[in-house]
Order: sequence, then C-alpha cells, then structure tokens
Amino acid sequence: MKIICIGRNYAEHAKELNSEIPQEPVFFLKPDTALLKDNKPFYYPDFSKEIHHEVELVIKINKPGKNIQPQFANRYYDEIGIGIDFTARDIQAECKKKGLPWEKAKAFDGSASIGKFLDKKQFAEEKNINFELMINGNIVQKGNTKNLLFSFDAILAHVSRFITLKTGDLIYTGTPEGVGPVKIGDRLEAYIENQKLLDFEIY
Repeated sequence: MKIICIGRNYAEHAKELNSEIPQEPVFFLKPDTALLKDNKPFYYPDFSKEIHHEVELVIKINKPGKNIQPQFANRYYDEIGIGIDFTARDIQAECKKKGLPWEKAKAFDGSASIGKFLDKKQFAEEKNINFELMINGNIVQKGNTKNLLFSFDAILAHVSRFITLKTGDLIYTGTPEGVGPVKIGDRLEAYIENQKLLDFEIY
C-alpha cells in the first residue's frame, strides 16, 4: 500500500506558502508507517517544534492501474475519505533552504492520519464537495473540490503515468488554505459535508 500526496493543489494554499502555482500535479510519497488509523492520537515528535495540519480529501484505489486515461480514471476509486497530512514545517523549510529532499518533514511515522471513507455515489457532484477541519471546536480550514487545480481524475491519470497504482493505495488530494500549527492537547475533528469522519487528539 502506498500513500501518494498531492502538493499545491489549491491556489490559495500555494499562495500562503509563497509557492508557485504548478502547471501539472506535484506529488510525493509517504510510507505505510506514516498511516494513523482508528482515531488514534498523534504523538508530537521530538525532532520538530512546528508541526502543521493540512486537511485533505483522500481517494482509495480499488483496482490496479497504469497509464490510466482521464476519462476512465473514475473507475479506479469508489470511496472518498478525509485525512491530515502532518508536516514538520521547520524541517521542511530547512531542507528547502539547502536544496535537499524533504521527505523527513512529510513522511515520518504517524504523519498521515486517516478517517472513515464514504461511498462516492452519495455525492451528487464530485466537483462540489465541502470539507473542513476543526481544532478545539474552531474551524481552521474549509475547502471545496470546485477549487481544486487538478481534479481527482486528473491526479489519478497523472500519477499513474509514473507509478502503477494498486488496490488499497491512498491519494491525499491536496489541502486548502489555512494550514497552521498544532500543539499537545489539541483535538482535531474533520468533516465531509457535515459528517464527522475523523476525531483524535495531539499527545
């Protein structure tokens, strides 16, 4: 099982990080050890002092595929969920400054929290799905798929040109603006269309 994460897929998020808006999907990988399931707590790592939340919709691959054409991409996932891409922003900034890869800022253990999944058939339109993240009862991020730079199908088609997708692979589709730090004691709750699918604490 692979965790594939799409970067800069909402223009306002790219702007808040002073990053260029990409001309094609940007992606990176997390190992399966990054996955944090079943509302288990996230343990703040000792190697960072600036862990940021990034709430994202997640699609789960339902069959193997390679070089998938965009018009057929919709056949390769049945469920949509929500997750948090945790980022050690201080480590990421240091790596970027030195021109180094920054997997250690993104791929560390527990850095990919994942909630429950919903059957995509329950959404009237995949280009108009609302989702949000609350911390301690306050909304900190709100997104809608109408603002995606690259649609789910475009992402899947692009990634599959380079990497064979397999059943169970997860694609984190990008975060909207509003990313920010978490701290020990925070409670994070993530929703898709008012359905709470993720609820855990920072230890």
